[in-house]
Amino acid sequence: MNRKFLRVMKHYVITISVILLFEELIFHNICTGLIRSCSHMFNNFNENNINLSVGARKLLDNDHIMKYLRQNTHPKSLKTHRLPSCIIIGARKCGTRALLEFLDIHPQIVINLMEMHFFSNDTNYMKGLDWYRNQMPFSSENQITIEKTPRYFVSRAAPARIHHMNSTVKLIIILRHPTTRVISDFTQIYAQRLARNESMKPFEMTAIDVRSQHINVDYKAVQISVYHQHISRWLEYFPLSQIHIVDGDALIQNPISEIAKVESFLGLKHEISSDEFYFNTTRGFYCMRESVKKPERCLGVGKGRKHVNISDWAKRKLDNYFKPHNEILYKVIGRRFPWR
Repeated sequence: MNRKFLRVMKHYVITISVILLFEELIFHNICTGLIRSCSHMFNNFNENNINLSVGARKLLDNDHIMKYLRQNTHPKSLKTHRLPSCIIIGARKCGTRALLEFLDIHPQIVINLMEMHFFSNDTNYMKGLDWYRNQMPFSSENQITIEKTPRYFVSRAAPARIHHMNSTVKLIIILRHPTTRVISDFTQIYAQRLARNESMKPFEMTAIDVRSQHINVDYKAVQISVYHQHISRWLEYFPLSQIHIVDGDALIQNPISEIAKVESFLGLKHEISSDEFYFNTTRGFYCMRESVKKPERCLGVGKGRKHVNISDWAKRKLDNYFKPHNEILYKVIGRRFPWR
């Protein structure tokens, strides 16, 4: 009877130990419900600090799992919601989502998948910093939380509000050739309206005034591409040393080079290598290989879509319009881009 009771109690203890362990993982926002997708997170745990039975240890006899267990007993590794110490503020249609996904490969970076629009939206901002903090993913003290909202780049309120939150926060801006960005912006809106069976004027009639044949400066897509006007507003609150500008065109052609510069800007070791990527000939851009942190993945179908056909005449007209604005930009940031 005693032996039978001990066997039952042994199995009971093993079961409870496993349940408690996985409750802890869920609490720390690590386990996604799929052992394969979360097992890599089990690293750097001090096994002496876990009181598990031999049976439970056998159930957890996995290198990735035990590594995670070792990591999360360290005081600096305790997971909690933290305000972002780096924000990708834009610009829209320049590759902000691609950069965010690429940076997520780094073990010391934790990304917030949603665009929060906290600093650019009055309703959200009134909810307060505690609300904003609680929207961030769990992270440890030695990790960098990154939020991305391209709307911040053109927002008049965002620079002061972000500075009020943290005057030392690091900002990342991605820029593409301004004409390319306008066309990409139009293409996205066009595709969305087409999906809703809504009509839309051709690009030439949207970006160019029909009567005067001049660039339509009231078109928002054109306004966003006048980069120096927006960056100058950010420089009223933050020094250029706190702002890193990514070449969005280069990010498409050679992502690892641009990512290495971001790692240096953030003071991180260069953990992301070219082995993490492969060029997807079907999609026409780089995708991420399967890793212990994430399965193989490409950006969504809405990313990298083929641009609508634009006349050479319209492109040249936009190029000529942006040239003087680009020269002002180069002086503001102390850097040139190889834009035609």
